[in-house]
Amino acid sequence: MQIEMVTKNYVVNEKLRDVIEKKVSKLDKYFDDDTKCKIYLKKEGLSSKMELSLDYKGNFIRAQAYGDNFYNTIDEVLPKIEGQLRKHRTKLEKKLKKNAFIEPTPLFDIPDVPDIRIAKVKTFKLDPMTIDEAITEFELMGHTFFVFLDSETGKVKVLYLRDDKNLGLLDLEY
Repeated sequence: MQIEMVTKNYVVNEKLRDVIEKKVSKLDKYFDDDTKCKIYLKKEGLSSKMELSLDYKGNFIRAQAYGDNFYNTIDEVLPKIEGQLRKHRTKLEKKLKKNAFIEPTPLFDIPDVPDIRIAKVKTFKLDPMTIDEAITEFELMGHTFFVFLDSETGKVKVLYLRDDKNLGLLDLEY
């Protein structure tokens, strides 16, 4: 597995780097050497945020955790990743190949995650609007995301509320 570590507002010392790489390397038993693992560490005041994302042949698995230090957040992120692996194992194996995972032994003892079902389906019309108009609509609605048709490009875009309370914009390619 190829591990890349990116930081913001923080400098990783060798001890922390070794601990993180050692713990993440336990995921090697699930993937081959082509798998890319990106670890994003961000210090926000007294809070530490860790995002871990895996790219295995175009399939992405991502988890994040917050804590008072990165030693604790790595112990929260890895079980989340393994839970997602277990949940999506069948889908991934069918999509990639039979027995896509090298070894099925679980890293952590996590209870089975219940199946998530679609509780409600909404149909709505996408009205063309500028990004500024979409931001105004988004703020009025009070939701965590807003889908709109950009009048300037004719493309569907999604505004969403980020953890840092700023807005993000997804520009879809289709």
